[in-house]
Amino acid sequence: MTSTFPDISISTERLVLRPLEADDVPALAAMMNDEQVAAWTDVPRPFTEDGARAWITEHAPARRAAGHGLDLAVTEFLTQRLVGVIQLTRTNWHVRSTELSYIIAPWARGEGYASEAALATAQWLFRDQKFERIELRTAADNTASQQVAQKIGCISEGVLRNACIAHVRAEDGTWTDVRTDFIVWSLLPEDLEGAGEHLADTGFTTFTDWS
Repeated sequence: MTSTFPDISISTERLVLRPLEADDVPALAAMMNDEQVAAWTDVPRPFTEDGARAWITEHAPARRAAGHGLDLAVTEFLTQRLVGVIQLTRTNWHVRSTELSYIIAPWARGEGYASEAALATAQWLFRDQKFERIELRTAADNTASQQVAQKIGCISEGVLRNACIAHVRAEDGTWTDVRTDFIVWSLLPEDLEGAGEHLADTGFTTFTDWS
C-alpha cells in the first residue's frame, strides 16, 4: 500500500500547485514574515531566507519521504508568482486521512486563492489518492481561515478548548503568546458535491524529479 504522496502538480484555471523550489526562497521568506502569518502560526520570527531554504531542501522532502505529508507551492498560472503554500500533515495512510492547512501571501489575499488551492487539493486527495477524510484546524479568532473552510464545504465538528497558541505583537515590537481554541473542521468526499461549482475544474500532471 502506498505510504507516500507522489510527485504532483495540480492545475486550476488560475493556479498551479507544485513542489517548492530553490527559486521560491526570497518570496517564501517574505511571505512567512507577514504579521498575519506570524500571528496564527508557529514559524520562527524573523523567518530568514536560510530558514526558507532549509524548508525547501530539507524539511519538505523529508516529510514527504517519511509519508507524513506534502508541501506544495501555490503559484499564479500566468505570472508564476508564489502566492501561498498548501501543507498536508499528520497523514494516516491506514485511515486515509490527513490535515490540510494553507497560507496566502499578503500581496495575494482577497483573490480567493486559498479556497481555490484547498479545494483543488481536496479533489486530488479524494479522487486520485482515495482519501476518506481531510481535517482542518482554525484558531477561534481566525475568521479568514474559517471562511475558507466553509467555502470549500467543510463541516465544523467541534472545539478543542485552549489547544491553540496565537501570537500578539506588543507596542515594543515583541511577541506575546496567547492561548485560544481550535475549531476542528472535516471534509469528506460527499461534502465536495456542489462546493466547487464556481471554481475551475482541476487537472493533474506528474513531476518525475522531485526528491
